[in-house]
Amino acid sequence: MTPLPIDDVLPELRASLRDTPRAVLEAPTGAGKTTRVPPALLEADWLGDQRILMLEPRRLAARAAARRMAQERGESVGQTIGYRVRMDTQVSRQTRVEVVTEGVLTRMIQDDPFLEEVGAIIFDEFHERSLHADLGLALALDVHKSLRSDLRLLVMSATLDVGPVAELLGDAPRITSEGRTYPVDIHYADRRPEGYIEPHVSDKIMEALPDTEGDMLVFLPGAASIKRVERQIKQRGLPPHVNVYPLFGNLPHDEQDRAIAPSEAGERKIVLSTPIAETSLTIDGVRVVIDSGKRRTPQFDPNSGMTQLKTVPISKASADQRAGRAGRTAPGVCFRLWTRHTHMHRTEHTPPEIAHADLAPLALELAAWGTADPDELSWLTPPPSGTMQQAVDLLQRLGALNDDGTITSHGREMAAMGIHPRLAHMLCRAQDLGYEAAACDVAALLSERDIVRGRGEAPDADLRLRLDILQRAREGQTHLPNALRQSRLARGTLRRVQKMAGHWRRRLGVPRNARSDATACGLLTAFAYPDRIAERHDGSSDRFRLANGQAAALPHAQLLSESDYLACAHVAGRDRTAQIRLAAPISADDLTTFFDALIRHDTMVQWDAQARRVIARRQHNLGALTLKDGPLSDPPADQLAAALCTGVADTELDLLPWSKGTRRLQQRLVFVHHHLDDWPDASDEHLLNALDDWLMPHLYGMRRTGDLNRLNLHELLKQRLSWEQREQLDDLAPTHLTVPSGQNRPIDYSDPEAPALKVRLQEMFGATDTPRIAGGTVPLTLHLLSPAQRPVQITQDLAHFWEKTYFEVKKEMKGRYPKHYWPDDPYRATATHRVRPD
Repeated sequence: MTPLPIDDVLPELRASLRDTPRAVLEAPTGAGKTTRVPPALLEADWLGDQRILMLEPRRLAARAAARRMAQERGESVGQTIGYRVRMDTQVSRQTRVEVVTEGVLTRMIQDDPFLEEVGAIIFDEFHERSLHADLGLALALDVHKSLRSDLRLLVMSATLDVGPVAELLGDAPRITSEGRTYPVDIHYADRRPEGYIEPHVSDKIMEALPDTEGDMLVFLPGAASIKRVERQIKQRGLPPHVNVYPLFGNLPHDEQDRAIAPSEAGERKIVLSTPIAETSLTIDGVRVVIDSGKRRTPQFDPNSGMTQLKTVPISKASADQRAGRAGRTAPGVCFRLWTRHTHMHRTEHTPPEIAHADLAPLALELAAWGTADPDELSWLTPPPSGTMQQAVDLLQRLGALNDDGTITSHGREMAAMGIHPRLAHMLCRAQDLGYEAAACDVAALLSERDIVRGRGEAPDADLRLRLDILQRAREGQTHLPNALRQSRLARGTLRRVQKMAGHWRRRLGVPRNARSDATACGLLTAFAYPDRIAERHDGSSDRFRLANGQAAALPHAQLLSESDYLACAHVAGRDRTAQIRLAAPISADDLTTFFDALIRHDTMVQWDAQARRVIARRQHNLGALTLKDGPLSDPPADQLAAALCTGVADTELDLLPWSKGTRRLQQRLVFVHHHLDDWPDASDEHLLNALDDWLMPHLYGMRRTGDLNRLNLHELLKQRLSWEQREQLDDLAPTHLTVPSGQNRPIDYSDPEAPALKVRLQEMFGATDTPRIAGGTVPLTLHLLSPAQRPVQITQDLAHFWEKTYFEVKKEMKGRYPKHYWPDDPYRATATHRVRPD
């Protein structure tokens, strides 16, 4: 084999790891780092008999890398070179290089923090920035810092900006290997493709085949797109020497191997692949790349607490990686199905998974590590605090964490399962209840895509039907239940579910052929997804409300439509009403029996604005769901008082027993406060804002709005005054004024700027000055009335009225009211409240 550029830097790499047990290797596509670095490090004198762990982000890549290294050594996998992935291990006592997936590394560090048999950890394809890669590096750095200063750490990447990584590793040496040996001619689309991407990909394949040489690698977002393109190009007709191979993670191993293997002489192949072939795999013979520019990625929505797969554009770095696959062994060509202008606006790098992932698994691993605060570890990208807190809240709800964030014994059992905390919690609870067989099957079903596919409409959402299919498959039957007769069975997915269910049954000691109890399906699902327990809307056959507050609906009428409560495993969509894709019924008795720790026993005492009364009820609430609701006979006094206060505020004080005298007192107090700042404000606005202070203490013991009539509102207003202020009130704001006629006339304080005195003109004869209040500082506004009690003059200057206006008024009024007293000299005239003075 011709040496690849990576060979040029291997001596420097070995020396760096010997002198500084941390290094970053920047090796672009084509450098051959994956299969050459670990065997080269085996020759290092500092390694001794210790092993090398090499991380790969995917199971397919881990198996392929191990096979490639073993072949180059003329060995079988499991000898010097082995691998360890979920449910598949090929290692032996003589294994020195162990290729593992990132989740396996996390488990190995948790089980043996000292890693005594490990001399080096290689993080391959770190630029993919998977959640487990970031976590694995953070834990490995903590081990290196606290327990194993001799542990070698090597981060390898093709497109990552390695500067921050080197800094994270303590200014580790940066080693660069030149990569691509052959040029790749890049072509862009003339215009942006519209509609579904698959027809455009199929067109480009058929167009490029006769004009190019070598094998073709086509990047598509996911398995569904791959199957559609495969069907389309086969229908259009391919030359007999051209073979089509799909390539995605869930394919059986033998089909994956066929896609990766070199083409036979005289043959040509088209590999339709997900991003799995972007960096993690070597497919010899590829000289043509067709790139859809799309990828499927899980996006966690903190608002709904659910993860949805989304199709998004790839980054520039990913596009470069994909294009580079065409130049490994000869000059190549890459067709990008987007415009050059669009490419300029793409992001530089793929966002790290930690920025948008469900962090519940991460939070559980950190707690198991003894780290309640993520900031205690070193991160290239710290986990977002909001999503992290949501993960902690979920784990506490599942009983995995204490209130202070430390792990519980139940949490340690969950962490040891090596599965998502939701499903781990379900498996642990199932063991306590004797539902292990059903739990293993449900865990397998929920770990994979749905084994049932719809034909035109979504299939029936009942998870029990899938449990029945899995049971039938064990018995050699593959036909669908009647409720799913309009759907089709995804047989490849079913095989993976069977394998996983068998794995969990072996793990939990369940006999392989033990039947699942389908009646437990809803309870088990609710253990995993307590936030997705759903309650049917009254009067609705398909609309539900989830415990997390989200509205959801079944896609069409089905047996589940009549269930009062559902446990939902899969809810899709971010619209106001999401669609329930997988669920099972659960009884109200099971909810109250098994979820009592999550049920809030609330007393609801509140003001009903429509009925204008206080309502008191006792509710049993599970999140946003009300499981039980009934009248509360003896509500707490403080809650009643608060509800009455709300009613008073809602009616803007109208519920209070106002009398004319109380309102007049309020107006007097408002007048004094308007002119003297140190007096309390008694305006409606201020009283509304201070209800808790002046009213609430006097509402205790009251139950109904009618009880408010017992309040002495007059005295409550006066209680806001000091003793001195009470003594001064009548002097500053008297209720009445004795006028020259000898009568007491009320003062109107409705306008605090201008308090008014309404009085017949004849009663003011003899008065020379305008009366004043508030210690003589505020003149009264005099409404001088005719004998018919109608104003003839409004004034704050009585002397001016007598001098300038009275005689005109006298002339007019004397003609109307000749019997009344109209003297020529108002200053010397006798005031009277009668027609004439006595």
